[in-house]
Amino acid sequence: MRSQLLVLFLFFLAFGAKAQTYSVTDGRAIKFFEEGENFLNQKRYTEALQKYQAAWERSETFFESYQKGVQVLITQGKLTEAEALIGTAKSAVLPVKNQYAVDFAWMLSTIFLRQGRFEEASQEFLVVEQGATEEFKRGSYFLEMKKKVGFVRKQLPLKMNIEKEILPSPLNGYALQYFPVLTADGKQLFFTKRGGTSSSDKEDIYISQAESSNTWTAPQSISSQINSSYNEGTCSVTADGNFLIFTSCDAPDSQGSCDLYSAEKVAGEWQAPKNMGPKINSSFWDSQPSLSADGRILFYSSDRRGGLGGNDIWYALRKADGSWSEAKNLGTPINTAKDEISPFLFFNNETLFFASDGHLGFGGMDIFLSRVSEGLFQNPENLGLPINDQLDQVALFITAQKDYAYYSELSTSKSAADRAYLYRFKFPEEISIGGNLTVTGGTVIHAKTGLPISAQLSLVSLTNDSTHYQFQSNSADGSFLMLYPEQNGAGLYVEKAGFLPKIYNVDRDSIKNEKDLKVELVPIASGEEFVFENVFFDFDSYDLKQESLSSLRRLHRFLHDNPKISIQITGHTDNLGSDEYNLRLSRQRAQSVQRYLEVEGILPDRIQVVGKGYREPMVPNTNASNQALNRRITVAIQ
Repeated sequence: MRSQLLVLFLFFLAFGAKAQTYSVTDGRAIKFFEEGENFLNQKRYTEALQKYQAAWERSETFFESYQKGVQVLITQGKLTEAEALIGTAKSAVLPVKNQYAVDFAWMLSTIFLRQGRFEEASQEFLVVEQGATEEFKRGSYFLEMKKKVGFVRKQLPLKMNIEKEILPSPLNGYALQYFPVLTADGKQLFFTKRGGTSSSDKEDIYISQAESSNTWTAPQSISSQINSSYNEGTCSVTADGNFLIFTSCDAPDSQGSCDLYSAEKVAGEWQAPKNMGPKINSSFWDSQPSLSADGRILFYSSDRRGGLGGNDIWYALRKADGSWSEAKNLGTPINTAKDEISPFLFFNNETLFFASDGHLGFGGMDIFLSRVSEGLFQNPENLGLPINDQLDQVALFITAQKDYAYYSELSTSKSAADRAYLYRFKFPEEISIGGNLTVTGGTVIHAKTGLPISAQLSLVSLTNDSTHYQFQSNSADGSFLMLYPEQNGAGLYVEKAGFLPKIYNVDRDSIKNEKDLKVELVPIASGEEFVFENVFFDFDSYDLKQESLSSLRRLHRFLHDNPKISIQITGHTDNLGSDEYNLRLSRQRAQSVQRYLEVEGILPDRIQVVGKGYREPMVPNTNASNQALNRRITVAIQ
């Protein structure tokens, strides 16, 4: 806001200064004006305005005194009074000195932009465009205003129809509640709560459970382990709600004014949080975290050194051992010389939302999105009207189902204390953020005992062996959550040390829409066998296809991690073709897997191969679907 006022002040200097000459010759009026200038230089705005008023009352065509009076009113945030003063000035000045019509249009276009009266701002700026001198139109302030007005003109016809709704009681029961985030299933709502604006009112993280689409339980403190006598807020959670990163300010172990802390939920209970350390935090302000759905990527805002401007967005990656990489500046085209704050990575890990006053917008902080293409963030897109307007928009959270966007809004009043409420609106279809996601879950249990297992679940693109999501099942009950993108060609790998892996082909096994997938893991033991899914061959071929790499690499890792076991790889076919043909082809396919493992360093004496053709079908070869199931590779422990 302060920088906007400075720019506005420079606008007036650039357009209105007349270099020691005035539009009137009355010495007394000029003396009042110059006394006003002295007060303005001291930022004594009330006294300055009084002197300017004395000047125009002394000489009612004194254009410069009106101009500076308007400037003071705008600086004080009194836009309505500034507009009224322009009206008075126009009535007094223009009948005598019509050359100032362009100056008044410049002032009005500035005020109307600040008020969100974009149509009127565009009309006034048209007067400026038609009447300003060529020298002025070559100046940076005119060109910047022209760019902004041009942007607004293009955006006005694209304004979306959005109806906001305040979240119902028992939510919004505190003086201030803001920065809402939800789990992927929409059943848990986290937000920052503050009882008031005094120094004794501290921030805490609160949570509410969804009872229906718009019914919530009474908010409760997230945990006594997390909320303390210091300030905790602006949090982010993984899609399953089991890993949390939040901001805490002025804590004893803080490295700066505000630091990021992490906490994990184990067996349904939040564990003591930990400062994320010098790889993430700095001696400056580090806040407003956003985790990827599975917690492997962290974005946040910081004003530390090494950035492009004031506040920049930084990121870090979580390693396999749970530690974090050194934070890096996200760079261009996201960060600018101004401020970028409040990042939010959508659940597809491909769309980043953030607030900025450094990209072209409607005024103040606007919310933008940037899409990932070929591994790089693309040029940010303004979310448009009415999500953005002339005021500051600082944060937005979109549900995994893309049905609602949640945010907070500040309510100010001269007669009452400031309040901040939680709102939502239906996320507009006009804004595309990729394909739909299916959110579902299940349990992982011990196949012999039925006890829950904490296992790693990885959803992997079979096209390029990249991991979409990686979650851990809950050790207390074995429950897990998984997100499935709309695109085809994915494998689900469930792995736990001491157990055989469980492998699914998401499309063929139809697990995307299964409400409660029950995964049974079998302990490693001689004679145990598993279906080695997602190994692909062309028709009448035993050459491994590229899409097989995900499973092949995991089998190699399984053997590497269990160096004392040997396996038998068995090839199976459907019943199409002769017995001799199928026996030969099934063995050749098993040998292809064997060769891959040996090339990767697995000793030959640990691997046996067998081809059984169609002699041991999983299901009857009565249709194409069953025949596809019977064309498989199995792995047995020797």
